[in-house]
Amino acid sequence: MTGYGEASLVDSDTSYCVEIRSLNNRYFKASIKLPDKFQFMEADVEKLLRGPLSRGSVTLVLRVRGKSAAAAYEINRAALDRYLEQMQETRLPSGLSGTVDLAYMLTLPGVCDPPEIDESKREHGWGLVESLTKRALGQLVEMRGVEGNALRADLLDNCETIRALTQEIAKLAPSVIEEYHTRLQERVSHLLSVAKLDVDKETLLREVAVYADRCDISEETSRLDSHLSQFSEMCQSEGAVGRKLDFLAQEMLRETNTIGSKSNNAAIARNVVEVKGAIDRLKEQIQNVE
Repeated sequence: MTGYGEASLVDSDTSYCVEIRSLNNRYFKASIKLPDKFQFMEADVEKLLRGPLSRGSVTLVLRVRGKSAAAAYEINRAALDRYLEQMQETRLPSGLSGTVDLAYMLTLPGVCDPPEIDESKREHGWGLVESLTKRALGQLVEMRGVEGNALRADLLDNCETIRALTQEIAKLAPSVIEEYHTRLQERVSHLLSVAKLDVDKETLLREVAVYADRCDISEETSRLDSHLSQFSEMCQSEGAVGRKLDFLAQEMLRETNTIGSKSNNAAIARNVVEVKGAIDRLKEQIQNVE
């Protein structure tokens, strides 16, 4: 689910701001962007994110702005001198000349180093970032909760649609056997009148019984109804249920496909198409569920 959270504070002469964004993703994927001297806390930040979040593409950005001289990067003069020496040793083609851009030189690898921070400063910095991350996460989770309530209502509406269609299929199921019995009897009667043969009633009934057993969908409709009940219960429960809902939707689709393959009836076939459409809508929406 989508969401956004932000938290900031000022500590002495340094301002800190944490922004967290999440987008839909069936898996958890974190992108953590920290300043160089805060890279050591990346694993701890991801652990914080994984606490309340189990799905989604989550991006966290930490911005730190220092207003004191201590925030300045240190220039590695030895590295800068070495770059300059190499440039002087490089011969340009005849007729060409060049100038040295100091601002560009400062961007070369190893020229500017972030200020060193000792263990106490690391602990202090982590305490600030941890607090801000938790505050921003709280906002993000709250926003996702609002979206989740709307999503739950839509999922439950689709469940009711599937349940109504399943009940209709269950009502139509007995007519499949009756229709087959009638068609078979008419076909046999026609053949008997043409070929002047005799088929006993017991053989006819045995054939109908075999067909009835082969196309019986009572178990499938019962399991489908059970899956719907479990699905509705999970939608009302707390915690991460997205993967469980995804599994139930897959099972519902499997039962529906079996019903469609067993039932030789136009009305049931139409309802099966409608059920599969509703399940597809469920599966699409479930990808956004935590």
